[in-house]
Amino acid sequence: MGNYIEPEELDMVYGLRVTSVGPGRVTGSDSTYEPTNLDLAMKLHYHRAVYLFESKAVEECGLTLARLKAASFTWLTYYYESCGRFRRSEETGRPYIKCNDCGIRFIEAKSSKTVQEWVQLNRKDASRFSLLVPSQVLGPELTFSPPVFIQVTYLKCGGLALGLGFSHVLGDFFSVSEFMNYWAKILSGYKPKNSPNLNKLTAHEPKCPISSGPVALSLKKVDPVGDNWVVNCPSNMETFSFHLTPPQLSGLHTKASGPNDLSPSPCFETLCGLIWQAVAKAQYGNEGPKRVTIITEDKSPKKEMIRNTQVISVVQADFEVKDSHPKILAQLIRDKAVDERARISKTVENDPATSDFFVYGSNLTFVNLEGVDCYGFVVNGHKPCLVNYVVDSVGEEGAVFVLPGPTEFEGEGRLVTMLLPESVMLKVKQQLVKEGLIKGN
Repeated sequence: MGNYIEPEELDMVYGLRVTSVGPGRVTGSDSTYEPTNLDLAMKLHYHRAVYLFESKAVEECGLTLARLKAASFTWLTYYYESCGRFRRSEETGRPYIKCNDCGIRFIEAKSSKTVQEWVQLNRKDASRFSLLVPSQVLGPELTFSPPVFIQVTYLKCGGLALGLGFSHVLGDFFSVSEFMNYWAKILSGYKPKNSPNLNKLTAHEPKCPISSGPVALSLKKVDPVGDNWVVNCPSNMETFSFHLTPPQLSGLHTKASGPNDLSPSPCFETLCGLIWQAVAKAQYGNEGPKRVTIITEDKSPKKEMIRNTQVISVVQADFEVKDSHPKILAQLIRDKAVDERARISKTVENDPATSDFFVYGSNLTFVNLEGVDCYGFVVNGHKPCLVNYVVDSVGEEGAVFVLPGPTEFEGEGRLVTMLLPESVMLKVKQQLVKEGLIKGN
């Protein structure tokens, strides 16, 4: 969502004011939190999420800035690591979080657009959602940089946009949804009975298969960034989102697998196969990407609520992708993905102080967010009408995010957001028009 915004459109969001909010109780003296190797591998990426609420939900739930902040005192007590600041070990230089209760940043803003106008803007040009989302990164003064920002934008119609900027080093998409949904529970009157779990101060590497080979194919190394945790992204990237209704998903399965297929691939793999082939075809005389990265949910039980436990895998094709059937690509993703987490952990462990990498866009990256409870942000029975998640700082190979559809589809549809080079995006759109997934201009 970090795309350039034309100057004449800056008045769409205005009147920004910044404050800080911290936990309602002191975490404790000299409390620190040690990120895992997988956490540190993601430190140059940032979650950007937008939750849109209709005016009725805002009015009936009383979603004022004062009430949002008041609920945050309890909420952040249970997520104290999000209120800390990064430091470096004097001995090794490895980053850790000093849990000093400095808090998260709140940004208050207003918009001249309505909820429905923002929904339409998202369908035409998803990059415009960047106005509703905090764009801050960690650094260059690392010890003073909050890892979490919340932007509260009151819309012309009385609706509300909640924008979240969440440093990926803290946790994955599934952590983000748990983080936000717990806030909604507090807003709805939930009173936690248990004290905050201080055992979270000790992080553990996620359990994953031991993989052979020294190289993590899902990582791309960059020059050391020091205390300014940002990577220079390509300037020619375009963002595009589209919705798939339940009937479209049904037709997609039939097209990609055939009506008599006894073992059709799931929706995510089928979409990946179609888009992977479309990207390969879009690269003209080039053979297209033969290796892709797949990011999915770790199904094992989670002990901590904020963690990077997502499964990061690579899939390699030994044939021409552009000439293959999407069904073959979907089956390859389903059956041949190789878990890279052990390799990633080993790579970061070798030099956690100065080795910097990015994951999203190092290969063409497909992110399965179908299991993310992004519409679980329910306040007194009211859900957001639209939620969109992406990751900032995506490399030139691009990334595709597959989320649950908006509430009008009752969770049965899908929202797909693609970040691809402009020259590739045009051809991919043309291919998706042929497949009947989107409408032509």
